[in-house]
Amino acid sequence: MKELKLIVFSVLGLFISCSKVEPPKPIGPLPSERQLAWHELDYYAFVHFNMNTFTNMEWGTGGEKPEQFNPSELDTRQWARVAKEAGMEGIILTAKHHDGFCLWPTKTTEHSVKNSPWKEGKGDVLKDLSEACKEYGLKFGIYLSPWDRNHEDYGKPEYVLDFHEQLRELLTNYGDIFEVWFDGANGGSGYYGGANETRKIDNKTYYEWEKTTAMIRELQPNAVIFSDAGPDIRWVGTEEGWANETNWSIMRADEVYPGWPRYVELRSGHEDGTHWLPAEVNTSIRPGWYYHPAEDHQVKSLPRLVRTYYESVGRNGNFLLNLPVDHRGLVHETDVQQLMALKQQIDKDFAKELLVGVQVEATDERGAGPEYRAANVNDGDSNTYWATNDSIKKASITFSFDAPTEVNRILLQEYIPLGQRVKNFILLAEIDGKWKEIDGQTTIGYKRILRFNTVKAAKFRILFMDAKGPLAISNIEMYRAPNLLTQPTVQRKKDGMVSLSVPDKNVAVHYTLDGSEPSKASQKYTKPFLVDSPTTLKAISVDPDDGRQTETVLRKLDVPKKDWKIVDTSSGNLMDTDKLMDEDPNTYWATDEGVNIIQEVIIDLGKTYTLSGFTYLPIQERYPFGIITNYEFYVSRNNKRWTRVIRGEFGNVVNNRIEQTVPFKATKGRYIKLRGIKVAGKDYRTSFAEIGVITE
Repeated sequence: MKELKLIVFSVLGLFISCSKVEPPKPIGPLPSERQLAWHELDYYAFVHFNMNTFTNMEWGTGGEKPEQFNPSELDTRQWARVAKEAGMEGIILTAKHHDGFCLWPTKTTEHSVKNSPWKEGKGDVLKDLSEACKEYGLKFGIYLSPWDRNHEDYGKPEYVLDFHEQLRELLTNYGDIFEVWFDGANGGSGYYGGANETRKIDNKTYYEWEKTTAMIRELQPNAVIFSDAGPDIRWVGTEEGWANETNWSIMRADEVYPGWPRYVELRSGHEDGTHWLPAEVNTSIRPGWYYHPAEDHQVKSLPRLVRTYYESVGRNGNFLLNLPVDHRGLVHETDVQQLMALKQQIDKDFAKELLVGVQVEATDERGAGPEYRAANVNDGDSNTYWATNDSIKKASITFSFDAPTEVNRILLQEYIPLGQRVKNFILLAEIDGKWKEIDGQTTIGYKRILRFNTVKAAKFRILFMDAKGPLAISNIEMYRAPNLLTQPTVQRKKDGMVSLSVPDKNVAVHYTLDGSEPSKASQKYTKPFLVDSPTTLKAISVDPDDGRQTETVLRKLDVPKKDWKIVDTSSGNLMDTDKLMDEDPNTYWATDEGVNIIQEVIIDLGKTYTLSGFTYLPIQERYPFGIITNYEFYVSRNNKRWTRVIRGEFGNVVNNRIEQTVPFKATKGRYIKLRGIKVAGKDYRTSFAEIGVITE
């Protein structure tokens, strides 16, 4: 009897084995285990903190002194805590930037923390951060600049030996490394041990990349390697924080090298790629990669950060957000505030997954068993997937809710261990008995998220129009994200027309012009309106779905500038002078360079006013110049006899480039003159983003 049972089970096992449906065959290049693990991270931090933090530069020359590195409150645990609370999965640190200063006590150079006053030369930022990351459950990565503007042997074989030894130290002394990051900037001018010259190298061969890669594979086999050319992760081709809507995880990698001039192709990858080389989308939370006090007011807004999330993670890329740690050695409080705002908004957007348990059916399923059924896309298991038969590259999948449901987000994932396949898909909803197209896109890859206006329907369908082979879809999710509620932005043109805007068009804006506090009962903004006299504008945003509202925005609007004219300037191109009074903070006008005289502008206001103050907005460029620090302001009725109404200093204006408001004793006049007595910078240019007046 026992022998009979064994025979029966053996035959049954053979039958099951023979009847099992084979999975789809892999298509194109496939990700490695380390790349698959990297894909799952989604979002992590870059930290630029080094010598540049203390010299207020982006790229140091290499001639800096270790004594200049001296943070007063360096706390890597604060970095790790902030990253963790922000929902990030790891931190990559600039262990050495182009200036060559090393944040660990390396044996290869004296240009390191071991010769700085910080911790009396006994500190090691890498050690501190690696331990902090371990404490907070974060991955730890390193940025090591191949270019070294300090090293006297840069450009010679001797430097490459030191470069490799620096890498070896980093890979062996600080625990597990999840990513090794190499910049594409290589060769150029530098200090180079005092030579102060320009040195060129062949960035394809000089660093002996094959040896570099082999060392990383040996010492940190789970680490992915980032550069323009990978070999594991590619740059996305822009530092603005987005990938193209079409984004393949594959590239013809043999064509790519550090500093590759066809970098625009990195934004989309290559449909006919030969290697798995997915995109990492890097950007900074501020204009610069390093901390600059003058950018404290230019931290990215919540709408901009949310958009970046959807244009990176939502477009088949990982989001690497840079945090420029300040000279104290801390993530600045303004940056922290925005990081937490982003975390809260993303958590709200994906708070409740709507497809759990929803009925699903597809036009094609691979085999009759459960292995590749359509229901695998919403079973919560990333290792299962819906697949179609070999000849099927076009199919649809339909979700049926028990009742009409509001949806404005959809998340899709392919089963990428078998390659990236989808080339084109469309989302539809059944509304009033008819199928309506909601959105349409191209690639999916590891993850694709679409945002669209809220649609209420009981049935949704995804039509896969084209693919490289049979479909392999592992996950589909739907959400109803709340409206993005932010304070309204106020814009005014020279003619006095005022516009109020919010990033989410579903949010309402209400305002008052009499100084009273606005409410949901106040005037609702529908189109631009005229303000042609001094007025106090107050506005709020209101979410019509749940009644939430923002704090009040207050803007004091004075006389419009439509009749203003430039009468004279001490120097500069008169053709561009309108930019200093065009009501656009992002434009500017400047006087000539190298003119060793006091610079000034004279403006005709068009008619006589009683003036009681003026405003000056400094230039808002990433690399500002000519900011007025000391000023004189004059008023005249006829452009002949002038009265100096005030002389003074804009306190800390270089580091705090917000609008400067200066009141003075009421004076009648038609003409005004702003004179820059002293400016920041080494030349005599004087710059003006905007000039305004305060009238009674």
